[in-house]
Amino acid sequence: MVVYKNFETIAIRTQEKRSENREHSVPLYLTSSYVFDDAEQARALFADEEDGNIYSRFTNPNTSEFASKMAQLEGTEDAFATATGMAAVFASIAPFLKSGDHILASRSVFGNTHKVITEVLPEWDITYTYVDIKKPETWEAAIQTNTKMIFVETPSNPALDLIDLEWLGKLSKKHGCLLNVDNCFATPFLQQPAKWGADLITHSATKYIDGQGRVMGGVVLGNKELIAKVRTFAKRTGPSLSPFNAWVLSKSLETLALRMERHCENALRLAEYLEQHDDVASVSYPFLSTYPNYELAKKQMKLGGGLVCFELKGGLESGRKFLNALEMISLTANLGDTRTIATHPASTTHSKLSEEERRQVSIGAGLVRVSLGLEHFDDIKNDIEQAIQKSIN
Repeated sequence: MVVYKNFETIAIRTQEKRSENREHSVPLYLTSSYVFDDAEQARALFADEEDGNIYSRFTNPNTSEFASKMAQLEGTEDAFATATGMAAVFASIAPFLKSGDHILASRSVFGNTHKVITEVLPEWDITYTYVDIKKPETWEAAIQTNTKMIFVETPSNPALDLIDLEWLGKLSKKHGCLLNVDNCFATPFLQQPAKWGADLITHSATKYIDGQGRVMGGVVLGNKELIAKVRTFAKRTGPSLSPFNAWVLSKSLETLALRMERHCENALRLAEYLEQHDDVASVSYPFLSTYPNYELAKKQMKLGGGLVCFELKGGLESGRKFLNALEMISLTANLGDTRTIATHPASTTHSKLSEEERRQVSIGAGLVRVSLGLEHFDDIKNDIEQAIQKSIN
């Protein structure tokens, strides 16, 4: 078997073994179950004495290919694909915590991740403590004797704050905690948390991995022992990825590097443009030279990502007018698409948080998050400029 070293080649050339039909592109395997050669093979497969497909809730050639690619791209031993990003988040937490345990998490997490940590886990007598991603000096004191996991997003959703993964990896090892990193915003092309000590990595593959707003999916990555627990949990609870969506996502990975380069190019240009705009109060983008953690961004990320956050000087009312004035840019609850998307986190993705909770994670009332697509930059800029002008008049 040929072993490839470069990201782009791995993403394109990692495939399941071809069938007798000698197909160039792996076909869809739309089957719920698989035929056994005999009773002994069936027994051996169910006893985990032999590798092979049993039932598509467990494994399928399409989901196996996608998971294998993702593991190679993230630099982990194994991976398990799930039906959605939130299924991946939950499957990366639930198998590792039990009643009486404690999870330490950055306060800057996706809205539904916040709800899992603060509402679902406490129902099982699993406690949590939130810490400020901007104040890492407070994290170690928040670790308890029953802390079993540290969960973090970096860059964070939606304010694009960063945490030093190398420092966090050492902290988690010092206290015997699993480090779980949501790497959705960066993708493995821009950042590989496992290199810095992450034990578990989660993705919403619905975002940049698909990249075209078509299908939903997620993936959990880690070493073989940890993913074996995730796989067992998923077999019993059923959040497995469908073969069709896995096939789409696997094909999408072939263009991930090219797409991310363009996303990042457009995002940096927009951030630099907005930073000089008289009507913009603030801009957040990791690869802006004025970004507070610019050196850290350069250390652990290849490029700055495809998201830009900014706030207009007119606050909430100007933000609403801006969104309503957009003509080309889409208003939709997604990101990582070929099409540029604008959202208002305070009233959508993080609307379930209180005003105080949003303030604590840098979500102002007028904050706008833009997911830069692959359109020509001039068209993106022109739409944003005309919308800004209409929002201040």
